[in-house]
Amino acid sequence: MTNQSSPKRFIQWFDPRNRQVGSWAFILNRITALGLTLYLFLHLIALGNLARGPEAYNNFIALAKTPLIKFGEMLVIAAGIIHGLNGIRIALTSFGIGVRHQRALFIAVMVLSITGILIFTISMVRH
Repeated sequence: MTNQSSPKRFIQWFDPRNRQVGSWAFILNRITALGLTLYLFLHLIALGNLARGPEAYNNFIALAKTPLIKFGEMLVIAAGIIHGLNGIRIALTSFGIGVRHQRALFIAVMVLSITGILIFTISMVRH
């Protein structure tokens, strides 16, 4: 009965050794999806607070300029870029395009993602 769950099998899921590129792409896509979902809830809470008037807006603007929030914005953009480009890769391979070249596609997605993240980060730091 190999399909039974056990603590050992659960822990093995988090073991990064001997993973194929497809596994890394899947894990990365799930992590970015969870992060973007968390951001959506935080964003809705922040927008709800802004409806409380000018003082709430001014407090939000002051909070938005803090280094922690700026770093969080960078993480949201990074997650969005990675999730979006990886989603395009998944869609292409789902339609049979590039199935034999999944490793190269994933590497290309990561290079494009890192490039986009760096461009955004440099732009954000300059302003």
